Amino acid sequence: MKNLLFVALVITSACATTYNFSVNNNGELLVPDYSNPDHWAALPTKTDPADRTPVDTIADNQAIAKADVFFLHPTIYTGKRSDQPWNGPINDPELNKDVDESTILNQASIFNGAGKVYAPRYRQAHISAYFLEDKQLQQQVFDLAYSDVKAAFEYYLQYYNNDRPIIIASHSQGTTHAKRLMREYFDGKPLQKQLVAAYLVGIPVESDYFQVLKPCDSPEETGCFVSWRAYRKGHFPRYHTKNNHIIVTNPLTWTRDTTLAPKELNKGSVLRNFEKIHPQIAEAQLHDGLLWLERPKFPFSFLLNNPNYHIADYNFYYLNVRYNAMKRVEAFVGD
Repeated sequence: MKNLLFVALVITSACATTYNFSVNNNGELLVPDYSNPDHWAALPTKTDPADRTPVDTIADNQAIAKADVFFLHPTIYTGKRSDQPWNGPINDPELNKDVDESTILNQASIFNGAGKVYAPRYRQAHISAYFLEDKQLQQQVFDLAYSDVKAAFEYYLQYYNNDRPIIIASHSQGTTHAKRLMREYFDGKPLQKQLVAAYLVGIPVESDYFQVLKPCDSPEETGCFVSWRAYRKGHFPRYHTKNNHIIVTNPLTWTRDTTLAPKELNKGSVLRNFEKIHPQIAEAQLHDGLLWLERPKFPFSFLLNNPNYHIADYNFYYLNVRYNAMKRVEAFVGD
């Protein structure tokens, strides 16, 4: 079923079976150097997929943007792990190409209308690390990935930010790390005053996870966060528990109201062909910690049998997220 969804959307996490890992003399994965532009998937100073827009009528505004976007990509290290390291490399050409052509193009590009996009490469945890029974090993794997994210963010603050407003945006494993980053650097901390908003998508955000940061309740609210996980209406994912106090935001209304937001409010999705906008194909409704929608209809959607729409959390609501980020920046800077 998963492969059918890949065919239908072509916005996948990579499914390569092998990568050529670069290690040091001790057999350890090389530590990223964030002074090296090659260790960033996206920077405003280089040409990368985050600069692209689906159609000519939508502009890349990074050159004139008044805010920054720090984007953390999801898990792309998903192939057969075998005896490979639990954490993927940051300097393997094949893996980096998969990162760039999938999530940087289809997710990070959403935000080039609102800010300058910074997206670090990091030694991401293998997808199977989420299911490790050895919790100590699991913690070590995710701690290593987060250590890179933290180093990248600190480098960004020191050399790039210059006290500019900040959007944090992430998906899936990126959100696993972004939550931790938000709690360490923004939640009740001085940097919170620079926060436009955080888009923490694809991983549950518990209602008590932050001490000070609050979920956004309106389209123009700033200094807050939004979050959602998309599923077909009627589907509950494995391990779901009702009344689980998970924060969910409707990406069509930008409220936490449980009223159905019809697909007519959807300004446009980006699917198989990045250079095309598909208007009004996905509705949105909050239900018990999830975002539900009826099965969307678009070319090849008959292949969309998997009720888990995780891979399209951003793509189904591409233009709505884009314009909302722009609106929040305008509200933040007072334009």
